[in-house]
Amino acid sequence: MNRAERDKILALDGEDLAGLQLQKINELLGSILPGNRFYSEKLSATPTRLDSLEDLAQLPFTFKDELVDSGSQDDYAANLTYPVEEYVRFHRTSGTRGRPMVVLDTCDDWKWWVETWQYVLDAAEIMAGDTVLLAFSFGPFIGFWSAFDALVHRRALVIPGGGLNTLARLDLIRSTGVSTIFSTPSYALHMAEVAKENQINVADLPVNKIFVAGEPGGSVPAIREQIESLWNAELFDHSGASEVGPWGFADRMQKGLHIIESEFVAEFLSLETGRAAEEGELSELVLTTLGRLGSPVIRYRTGDMVRPSWNSEGNCRFVFLDGGVLGRTDDMMVIRGVNVFPSSIEQILRSYPEVVEYRITAAKMGAMDALSIEIEDRLNQPDRISKGLQVKIGLKVDVSTVPIGSLPRFEGKGKRFIDNR
Repeated sequence: MNRAERDKILALDGEDLAGLQLQKINELLGSILPGNRFYSEKLSATPTRLDSLEDLAQLPFTFKDELVDSGSQDDYAANLTYPVEEYVRFHRTSGTRGRPMVVLDTCDDWKWWVETWQYVLDAAEIMAGDTVLLAFSFGPFIGFWSAFDALVHRRALVIPGGGLNTLARLDLIRSTGVSTIFSTPSYALHMAEVAKENQINVADLPVNKIFVAGEPGGSVPAIREQIESLWNAELFDHSGASEVGPWGFADRMQKGLHIIESEFVAEFLSLETGRAAEEGELSELVLTTLGRLGSPVIRYRTGDMVRPSWNSEGNCRFVFLDGGVLGRTDDMMVIRGVNVFPSSIEQILRSYPEVVEYRITAAKMGAMDALSIEIEDRLNQPDRISKGLQVKIGLKVDVSTVPIGSLPRFEGKGKRFIDNR
C-alpha cells in the first residue's frame, strides 16, 4: 500500500471505516478458527461471524494473564494459531508486570507489522534518504525491531545503536549526520544529560526529529517540551505492545495519538462505570488486531488509560487520544482519598528543569497507601517540589533529595515508580 492509499483510509468516514473493520474481523475469525485452540475454546459459546461491529461486544475480553498462563514450558503466549515451526520472529515482553511472555510472529505477521508502521512514519514525514539511529539494545524485547524493518522498507539509512554506550551513540549521531533518533523518552533525556557532562550541546547536533515509545511521555507536555528544548528537535510519540502491535501514531498539530483503526478495532471502557466511555472520559483501551493471524488478540484489555475523542473533520478521522497514553490502570493509587497516577506526578516533576532524575515509591501504612519521592535536584530544595505537588494534586508528599547521579538511568522502559504496596 502506498502513501496515497493510506491517506484515503485515514479520511474514511465512520460508516465506511466500520465496514472495513467488520470485513477484516470476519476474515480474521474465518482464518484463525478452529486452528487457534485458545480462541476456539474462548469463543465456543459466541458467534464467530459478526453482522455488525456492535456484535463484537458479545465476545469475551482477553486478558494478559490468560496469554501468559498457558502452561507452556517455553513461555509462549497461548494464542498461537499455527505450529511453532511456522513462526520466524521471537520477542519477549519485558516482565515488568509479571512473568515474561514469548510472542511469536509468522512472515505474514511481520509484514503486517511493517505495513502498519508506515502510518507511524507518514505522520512524521520520515523519507527515503533520512538517516535514523535506533538507540536501544536490540535484545528479545520488541523495542524498535519492527521500526527498524519499517524504516528499511521506506529506504531510510538505518543505524542500529545496540552494543554502544551513550557517549559512543552521541559520537555516532555527530559523525553520521543522524537526522532522526528512536528511543524511549527516558533515554532521550539521559543522552542529553550525558552530552552535557561531556561538554556536548545536543541542540547543535543534526537531529531534527525524535521518535519515542515505551513510556507515557511523548504526549506529556512537560516531558515533551523538555526533550524538544534540549535537542532543538520535533518529538513524535508512538505506542504499541508486543502482544498487540504498533497501534498508535502522533498528531503533529495536537498532543496525543491516533489509533490506526484500519488495523485495530478500539473500544474504551469507562474507569468510572465499566461501560463504553463517552467523549473525553478517562477509560481503559481495549484493542482487537485485524491483520495479525499468527498471534491475534480479540478485545484485549491493554491496561492503558486514555481519553478518546472522535473527530469527524480533517485529513485523519481515526479516533484521537488526547494526551496519548496517560498511565496504567494497575498503577492507580488512593492516597488519603485522592486518586493519583504516577504519570500525573511525573508531569509535575518534569516541569522543574533543575530536577535531573527522580523515583516514586508507594507503600502501605496500615490500610492506607503512602507516597514518597526521591529527587536529584540541582537546587537541593525539595520543599518547593512538595509544595508544588500539594497545590497541583492536593496532597502533601514526602520529597527528599539524593546525590546527583545516584538514581538509576534507563535505556529501555524507565522504572521510576516502585510499588511496594
